Amino acid sequence: MEHRPHIRTAIPKRRYRLDGCEATLLGEIDSADPRPYRFILAFVPAGQGEPSLYVCAERGGEGDRLRVVSALLDEVMAEGLVWDGPDAFAEQALTLGRQVLGLRGGEAQRLL
Repeated sequence: MEHRPHIRTAIPKRRYRLDGCEATLLGEIDSADPRPYRFILAFVPAGQGEPSLYVCAERGGEGDRLRVVSALLDEVMAEGLVWDGPDAFAEQALTLGRQVLGLRGGEAQRLL
């Protein structure tokens, strides 16, 4: 995946299980990218070791940008966003990730 985040270090804040995937919410991210990340939610399909989708909150001057990155997609979905914390971001990122991946299951189960 060409445009995936190049994470050096990050702290896992939350983990979720949903319809055939696990998702890990990362914070306190140090990256080799020119984009400063606030949060990243990485979706890993069951049985695979690498994420197939990233939903990223990128720090900006007038609020954060919401970017979706996959093998076929690298797109800013919204700009000027402000999240109260990791749970608010995770709620939006889980919904968006479920739509992009075509997951139909129920609510995401929080593991951590």
